[in-house]
Amino acid sequence: MPEGHTLHRLARLHERRYVGAPVEVSSPQGRFAAEAARLDGHVMTAAEAYGKHLFHHYGPQGIVHIHLGLYGTFTENVLPVTEPVGQVRMRLVGGTHWTDLRGPNRCELLTPAETEAIVARLGPDPLRRDADPERAWKRISRSRTSLAALLMDQSVIAGVGNVYRAEVLYRQGIAPMLPGKALSREQWEAIWADLCELMREGVRVGRIDTVAPEHSPEVMGRAPRKDRHGGEVYVYRRTGQPCLVCGTPVAHTELAGRNLYWCPTCQPS
Repeated sequence: MPEGHTLHRLARLHERRYVGAPVEVSSPQGRFAAEAARLDGHVMTAAEAYGKHLFHHYGPQGIVHIHLGLYGTFTENVLPVTEPVGQVRMRLVGGTHWTDLRGPNRCELLTPAETEAIVARLGPDPLRRDADPERAWKRISRSRTSLAALLMDQSVIAGVGNVYRAEVLYRQGIAPMLPGKALSREQWEAIWADLCELMREGVRVGRIDTVAPEHSPEVMGRAPRKDRHGGEVYVYRRTGQPCLVCGTPVAHTELAGRNLYWCPTCQPS
């Protein structure tokens, strides 16, 4: 599932390409046809992301809410348009580009009140200027739940997924199973600051890189990481491989149905 930086990149891209001018909206698949007909030819007024949610605003016509889930994808193209390939839920056509959306978990037309209700269920987003990390700290500092689970809870922090969860805990030297209430305020502030920095860099470059310069492939003389998620990381999907810092084999388990990675030495219990 795409993490928050991906949705913020999409919001910025769609802001540049479609906001401020009439947009052709259609649903070749048909599952969004009635809603697309209401939007077709109207002006997209804003595109924004909150956590893993993307919102296209069309003024009085409503707001398109998109959650990609595990299988949703956008494909971005330059005009002219071509015939749809596969199950295209929503197609946008602007003055210079066109975009197809396939396989999202959610693609729906909402009112402002319905949109606000979705946002109200989410924790602060490290990529938004209006984020209030104190809201997340109040939840974490009172919880017996592990930090690994809390960081993946979108009602605690919005936009953090499996990669950022594993990597920020490694970078801060914190054991993933530490209960939230055992975390110090200083540790929390370091986690939040690190998430802000890492995720902003993710928006900028379009991939998740978490290793310090001294641990890069060039400096360490190792082969670059090969993984469909891209980016250089410390522990994510490195089960059994030596930690880049101490050499201890990276550990792995499942937590709430998701893979969890950590270094037992650099993140002692």
